[in-house]
Amino acid sequence: MDTGLKGKTVLITGASRNMGLRAPILFAREGANLALCTSAKMKELNEVAEQARALGATVVAAKCDITDPAAVANFVRMARDQFGGVDVVINLAGYRADRDFLEESPEVWHRTIDVNLNGPFHICRNVIPLMMERRWGRIINISGLGPFRGVGVAKSMVKLGIVGFTRGLAREFGEYNITANCIGPGSIDRVHDAHEGKRELPGNQAIYRKGTADEAISLMLYLASEQASYITGQCYLVNGGAHFL
Repeated sequence: MDTGLKGKTVLITGASRNMGLRAPILFAREGANLALCTSAKMKELNEVAEQARALGATVVAAKCDITDPAAVANFVRMARDQFGGVDVVINLAGYRADRDFLEESPEVWHRTIDVNLNGPFHICRNVIPLMMERRWGRIINISGLGPFRGVGVAKSMVKLGIVGFTRGLAREFGEYNITANCIGPGSIDRVHDAHEGKRELPGNQAIYRKGTADEAISLMLYLASEQASYITGQCYLVNGGAHFL
């Protein structure tokens, strides 16, 4: 499939762990240029940036706390100065809150909102005007199984919130040929992350194995492509049949 991504600029947050370590590689193979950021893991970010450069991509890689509006504005400015704009945004940065509700601290509750909702808000608020100038853009956000199965109050809240955020963007900016869609990964193998604990598969999952990062990213490639220009406001679950919408 010709994705039409050659020469496009793809901005990826959370580009230092799990799917964020693979997405830059797959987009670089399609000929895209990359603006990559992480809040902390600069060693991993620089490693994936070098791998993408080896594939021919021009890469801007920087530390950026997406909950900080000034930091986000500066990072997007770097991308604009290097590439002239941003065509695709993939909001992969996330913060997982897995505590039971009555054990949830206000600090963790607000941090969950700040990273998973406010972060994409700051990114999109800075990038969408650039997309409007070009009258073309793709926004891809990350939801999950939580809001559809009621797993984890904080996680369910923000992951359902990002679906609403995505659909609001889709409605408001469709006239500029900007699409916005969500992907809800299920049990996906972690990529080079020794700190992640093992997660059990749902007992009723139809395809009884964990998915790979590449399987989820292949959907991102499609949604970012020219072929997906008539798809917007949708939430696609990549979960091996653990839940059906």
